[in-house]
Amino acid sequence: MERVYDFTLVLGLLLGGRGFSAEPPVRPEANVVTNSFTLDALVNEALKQNSELKFYEAELQAAKAGRRGAAQWANPEISGSVGNKSVRDGGVSTEGIAWSASVLQPFEWPGRLGLRKAIANRDVELAELGYARFQSALTGRVRTLGYALFAAQEKAAVATEIAERFKALREVLVQRDPAGLTPLLETRVIEATELSAQRKATEASVATQAALLELNQLRGGLPESMLWVQPVRMQFRPAVDLETLQALARTNNFELRLRAVELAQQGFRVDLAKRERYPTIALGPTISEENAGDRERIIGVGVSLPLPLWNRNQAGIEAARARQVQAEVSMNVAELDVQRAVAESAMTYEAKVREMARWRPDSVQHFREAAELADRHYRLGAVPISTYVALQQQYLEAVESLLDTEREALAAAARLELLTGLSRPLVDSTVQSGKETP
Repeated sequence: MERVYDFTLVLGLLLGGRGFSAEPPVRPEANVVTNSFTLDALVNEALKQNSELKFYEAELQAAKAGRRGAAQWANPEISGSVGNKSVRDGGVSTEGIAWSASVLQPFEWPGRLGLRKAIANRDVELAELGYARFQSALTGRVRTLGYALFAAQEKAAVATEIAERFKALREVLVQRDPAGLTPLLETRVIEATELSAQRKATEASVATQAALLELNQLRGGLPESMLWVQPVRMQFRPAVDLETLQALARTNNFELRLRAVELAQQGFRVDLAKRERYPTIALGPTISEENAGDRERIIGVGVSLPLPLWNRNQAGIEAARARQVQAEVSMNVAELDVQRAVAESAMTYEAKVREMARWRPDSVQHFREAAELADRHYRLGAVPISTYVALQQQYLEAVESLLDTEREALAAAARLELLTGLSRPLVDSTVQSGKETP
């Protein structure tokens, strides 16, 4: 059963943060136009403008060019000679021009050209898998970073709100100049809690800027560009059982598919190394002519091939077989790593979803209302200092707990989707109604 977690109802706060400073972000006014994005918009922008993605596109183009080159025959070889010929017979000497020319076309040993084509096709397949893997990883990373930015801005805004509340209360108490030990101690408690809330706000501001820097880098923007993530409603659906996830990973995991292609390609390289023991044959027409007294012309067919006496390509065969063994070992190690990563990510995701299921959708909103109510009644003397401070702290901790849990669940879902190639995302995000812009 899917459960919807409404962050805007929980927090009721707008996103904050302008520029790069140690100060907590400030919420923009409702009529101020800001650079706001949905998570999907951030992903689309990154897929269009990410500079590293262009590297994989160029790698794919290079592999396709290599495939075209592997299918081409070697260029024909032309050779010739010219010189002076002298003939002496019974004291009579005649001289003339002698020349020869030949055009030889090299022919690969049967099977070698096909193996080179197969190797080149695997290069293209590897490039396509690398491109798709980076796209999938980029999508998950941008979504996770986008939500991390949203969460950090929200936590900074809540911590700032609480710090300002304690600051205002402290200023009122100082102006009253109360006498006695209890009022003095209460003032010190309020001052200490204010410092703690300010520290929380600063930490959230630093996390905001760290997420913003990486997010701007991934989407091809300027490092100092400020952006806001629009409030979203997250829907987490239960993951399938671990056995099914492991089966999906064996079929769809990019790393395993890459290793399988490399293993198959290395098998072709071994076969090619064996066939390279045999020489390349060059065949073509030849013509020669001598003009010393009589004219003689010879037209024939020339054949050229190296004699495989000393180099039987044994070293190349042994090296190719060794690399094939390495590819097999890499494949086995990758399978174990993927199985472990799938199990770990699945357990993390399920644990976070179970944890969120224990939350009431409006529980944090109730904490906020209780914190505001405690503030009003403490000023009237109806609430003790311990209750007042506890409610303010619990409000901040509740916000942090929910945001951190959802961020961790989203990160685990992104890892699972990358590892298993799930056809349907584990997390659906929609813009919260009525909260499209800060």
